[in-house]
Amino acid sequence: MNKIDTNAPIDDRTTAASDWKRGFDAQVSDTKTIRNRSGIEIDPLYWPAEGSDPAYDEKLGFPGSGPMTRGIYPSMHRGRTWTQRQLIGLGRPEDFNARIRKILKSGASALSMIPCNSVYRGLDCDEVEPELMGTCGTIINTVEDMDICLKDIPIDEVSVGLNDPNPFTMLAQMLVVAEQRNIGWDKITGTSNQSDYISHFVANHMFYRLSLTGARRVQMDTITYLAEHVPNWNALSVVGQHMQQAGATPAQAMGLTLSSAFQYAEDCIERGMDPEKFLERFTFFFDISISFFEEVAKFRAGRRIWARLLQERFGVTNPRALRFKFHAQTSGVDLTRQQPLNNVARVAVQAMAGILGGLQSMHTDGYDEVFTTPTEGPAKIAIATQNILKHEAGLCDVIDPLGGSYYVETLTDQMETEILRVIAQIDEQGGMFKAVQSGFVQGLIGESAMAFQEAVDTGEQVVVGVNAYQDDDDDTARPSVERPDPDWMQGQIDHLAKYKSERDQDGVTAALNTLRAVARSEDGNTYGALVDATRAKATQSEIIAVLRDELGFGQPLVVA
Repeated sequence: MNKIDTNAPIDDRTTAASDWKRGFDAQVSDTKTIRNRSGIEIDPLYWPAEGSDPAYDEKLGFPGSGPMTRGIYPSMHRGRTWTQRQLIGLGRPEDFNARIRKILKSGASALSMIPCNSVYRGLDCDEVEPELMGTCGTIINTVEDMDICLKDIPIDEVSVGLNDPNPFTMLAQMLVVAEQRNIGWDKITGTSNQSDYISHFVANHMFYRLSLTGARRVQMDTITYLAEHVPNWNALSVVGQHMQQAGATPAQAMGLTLSSAFQYAEDCIERGMDPEKFLERFTFFFDISISFFEEVAKFRAGRRIWARLLQERFGVTNPRALRFKFHAQTSGVDLTRQQPLNNVARVAVQAMAGILGGLQSMHTDGYDEVFTTPTEGPAKIAIATQNILKHEAGLCDVIDPLGGSYYVETLTDQMETEILRVIAQIDEQGGMFKAVQSGFVQGLIGESAMAFQEAVDTGEQVVVGVNAYQDDDDDTARPSVERPDPDWMQGQIDHLAKYKSERDQDGVTAALNTLRAVARSEDGNTYGALVDATRAKATQSEIIAVLRDELGFGQPLVVA
């Protein structure tokens, strides 16, 4: 029973329900009655009658309040749906701009920008083979490149997700573009999606530009700088996706991610920052596998653990700091090259798990993402998948609709136990930094990856089209991987040469020398100097080269 009787005697459940209803009403302006196709009225939230489930208040409660199991906002998707943040990257900046404007018209509500692999490696386009450029992301080497990417995009109105690894040159470029457009940095909103250097060290070696200790220094300098100058930017997104895609189980991925977040919190506190404030800007980024109920339980358990342990470990009381805000992406690891149209179904199942798990933003993969950067047709299908789930399937009508299921609640408790076990293992290692430094985390993930692959190889784990239901004649929707036109890409190299020839080289040299001096010092802020170098028109490669010289080259630890 979930109706609030205002004439009934006051008890804790009734008070909590009334508090939730006030919060819900404050967030939902549209009071339109929702009915299903059979004409049955659908309430926004369901919960057990008082006394019928004594554990409800302790383990579930109401959305927007402790223990946070059912969601971080009173209205969740009934009041405001998740942000549709499609990951886009292709060719030259002009290509990105044309693609993203089409994607926005198709229903995406925010940007997510992915650079070329050459950029991830810390190189400019004149330092790599032309045929490798722009095949899986956009070439963004300079402020001018960023300006072209964001042409006619109101960056003071649209949230931007930057897949921009440490030392975050793309964000610096965007901030300078904002200056050039007379947009105050307080108007800039979004997230540094690839800011979690720990996850990169463990699982994304291509991303790893600086040494482990150097990356830690720049990370903390960046968080400190942005807290002061770009107050509405999420400087940290703790990434569980990388570890899960590397082979960690869903429970391990959640436990390792929370341990990383605790490590970052401790580092911020050492910098003199207040956890009641800086934790408001912590966000998370997760993978959604096709293990539907396991993923739903993973998110519900993770949300509960985060809120409880922040209070126990750091004494946090600010409700906004206790919110477990996360972006999620459907898992590309689950997609198959065989019978690729089946991936549309896989993505839909993964997306439903994320929605019912209570995410705040989502990227749905194109069915061809296992072959290439999503082409335009599959990208539109991926967006339409979210719109169908949102508007046709009724997934936004009820908050935490799986809450109270015997299976889901039992599984949530079991996932919580497994997640806490992983956190305890990391604590025994002395925290996440030491655990990855020693290779403990890498070994843990490697064992899980091997176990899953063996299950696939033996047929214990069925993968449709791969080890079962095979069709040797099937080539349906196999995309042709198109590479950017060589002449068009050569034009980008020529453009960079022109950019370099026309800038004030003395100013660039001076700014890079200042960056070098700050990196050598113990008390200077490297990110402030990095933004200054970007403003002086230094390229991302030039900036990264200086920091590599002073802070060490990234050499991730590979565990056999």
